Amino acid sequence: MAEATNALWAGRFSEAIADLAHRFSSSIALDGKLWREDIRGSIAHARMLGRTGIIDVHESDQIIAGLEVIAKEIESGVFQFDASMEDVHLAIEQRLTEQIGSVGGKVHTGRSRNDQIALDERLYLKRVLPNLNAGLSALIQQLLQIAEQHIDSLMPGYTHLQRAQPVLLSHHLLAYVEMFGRDIERLSDCIRRIDRSPLGAAAFAGTSYPLDRERTATELGFSSVLRNSIDAVSDRDYLIETVSVCSIIMMHLSRMADELVIWSTKEFGYATMSDSVTTGSSIMPQKKNPDMAELTRGKVGRVYGALVNLLTTMKALPLAYNRDMQEDKQPMFDAVETTGDSLEMMAFLLRETTFHSEKMSAEVQNDLLTATEIADYLTRKGIPFREAHGITGNIVAYAIENHMALPTIPLGVLQGFSTHIESDLFEYLDPRRSVDEKRSAGSTNPVMVRAEIVRWKQQLS
Repeated sequence: MAEATNALWAGRFSEAIADLAHRFSSSIALDGKLWREDIRGSIAHARMLGRTGIIDVHESDQIIAGLEVIAKEIESGVFQFDASMEDVHLAIEQRLTEQIGSVGGKVHTGRSRNDQIALDERLYLKRVLPNLNAGLSALIQQLLQIAEQHIDSLMPGYTHLQRAQPVLLSHHLLAYVEMFGRDIERLSDCIRRIDRSPLGAAAFAGTSYPLDRERTATELGFSSVLRNSIDAVSDRDYLIETVSVCSIIMMHLSRMADELVIWSTKEFGYATMSDSVTTGSSIMPQKKNPDMAELTRGKVGRVYGALVNLLTTMKALPLAYNRDMQEDKQPMFDAVETTGDSLEMMAFLLRETTFHSEKMSAEVQNDLLTATEIADYLTRKGIPFREAHGITGNIVAYAIENHMALPTIPLGVLQGFSTHIESDLFEYLDPRRSVDEKRSAGSTNPVMVRAEIVRWKQQLS
């Protein structure tokens, strides 16, 4: 049995907490990662206590100096957390009282572990989420670089994983640029809501001490304070939103990873990944497996799981704080770290991938991808589109039955399907002309694609 008096909250208890209960409830293995934020928040709180006269300024200075020493001890490994400690807050406060005596206990004046952990989490997210935005920007820049290299490369565009129409490889890659661009917007918007300080809400009802919450918020770099003390300690929507954004990022990464896996197969032959991002088989010597892409695709499940974890933990909790909320840190850390690692890997993976534009172009030339151009051609001749679609479908059926590409069908045969067809139709069956003719905003037209690359590069500069 653990000694009851060892805990800073033990005054009301006459019986020690069981070792099993202590091990079951200890969070130090996870929240120990928040020591920087915990010390930073405690320093700001202690400084405010001294400046407002709630404690003596000399005592405030002692506390701050002691906390700074502890930070150096943790950084150097002199002071290490262990399983006997309940959580990061109590571990640091206990160490502080060892350093400077009972005055160390005054650091907790006017606050609770409830607002303390909410503060630590928000400070952590404010510190690490800009790194995710940087990772997204780096990935976008890599995509833009490849798009520039393949500005005029034709490829089959797909819907339902069936060949549909010719597009530019650069245009295809810019679709991911748009997705990751919106991810940056979502993450930035999420950070805006995280950027509110809960410190001073205490356990949940506020405190009778005349705290200057705005002072600590400003010192810690927050834009404002949370306006309701119950809300400040009892919700984790900022974590749920963060992990939701991470889930969307991972979904986009997974889609790209899946295409790279498919494109690197012999059946497609559109891309080859270097040896630095692939592995072999323990039994089949000829194999070259796209493991880094597959792992990126697979890790999305961890982040989705973190989101469901948080939503499930919070779904039926009465106000205000409940100990269930201690379980929020593992999904938070795992989602943020996994997303950051995956962004870094995808940018590297793209650098180590060769795209075979000749293969893609050959597939465009020898297929039925310009069938829509026949329907549009007939529509411009005055035939209703639905009728033109039916005529084109008959031409396609003929091409399939006779194993012919559309441009190789003789004019006389084509005119048998419609007398409106003339020799100029063959101009529209050229895949290059097909993409050049696209005029709607945001299309695969080369001029528009170049303009989009320029716009994105300026936006990121």
